[in-house]
Amino acid sequence: MERNGRRAARDFGRSRLELTRGDITRERVDAIVNAANSSLMGGGGVDGAIHRAGGPAILDECRRIVEARGPLPAGEAVITTGGRLPARRVIHTVGPRWRGGDRGEAATLASCYRNSLALAAAEGLASLAFPSISTGAYGYPISEASVVAVGAVADVLKAGSPLRQVRFVLFSDADLEAYRRALDGVAG
Repeated sequence: MERNGRRAARDFGRSRLELTRGDITRERVDAIVNAANSSLMGGGGVDGAIHRAGGPAILDECRRIVEARGPLPAGEAVITTGGRLPARRVIHTVGPRWRGGDRGEAATLASCYRNSLALAAAEGLASLAFPSISTGAYGYPISEASVVAVGAVADVLKAGSPLRQVRFVLFSDADLEAYRRALDGVAG
């Protein structure tokens, strides 16, 4: 595994999993993932930042999706334009609210990552950036969420994903360190 102060990376087959600290709205990848709420109408945290940076085109597509299918259930994923973002697409997924860890939160969180990766692959994308889903307002402890997130992504990449680059873009040094520990714990 490669490491330096604000980055870490590890290869799984032909795919690279990267960890970095930064602002996901500035990532130059095919798509970024939005930790959305079920209404897809924007909110606080990374969700609000993505909607603000991407502009009204994202909200317009989200509105059409919700009108057609209703609120997005936790664990599922949909894709929209990236609007004014450097990333041309945004994959929206709804993470679980933390309720103590015994109500299926880990399985739902893993589904967020797996379904986002599957959607990116189905769309022919080669690079994808994730935030740490559910660890803000939804209260999922970073020490547990990082293990679920890295494990779910690594499992997909080890199985042979068409994605060449998957990056976790983390908010703080503490978040980055939690994800580094999780990546250290993943078998090759």
